[in-house]
Amino acid sequence: MTDDTDIKMVVAMVRPDKLGDVKQALAEVGAPSLTVTNVSGRGSQPAKKGQWRGEEYVVDLHQKVKVETVVADIPADDVVEAIAEGAHTGEKGDGKIFVIPVEDAYQVRTGKTGPEAV
Repeated sequence: MTDDTDIKMVVAMVRPDKLGDVKQALAEVGAPSLTVTNVSGRGSQPAKKGQWRGEEYVVDLHQKVKVETVVADIPADDVVEAIAEGAHTGEKGDGKIFVIPVEDAYQVRTGKTGPEAV
């Protein structure tokens, strides 16, 4: 899936309660840098129905966290495996992981570019 010199962005949508496990797994494979965003979405996880003040409603957007990390010196396969292990519960709604090629990177502080900027 990956070449060691390529820059890859790994984006994962996972359960909020699994974020700690995902962070720990990323640190263990040498990819501690990440960005986390609270998001909501839907996939194969079923919608939930509820009632409030006598009115029925459907919750079909579930709360997730989006974890993004960019790697150059660590194989993206290792990062994907670490996230998958940290996020796994075996239930619907565990999430998805995407690997995206990054054309270039720029480090604002140092001016470094390419893999050195990551």
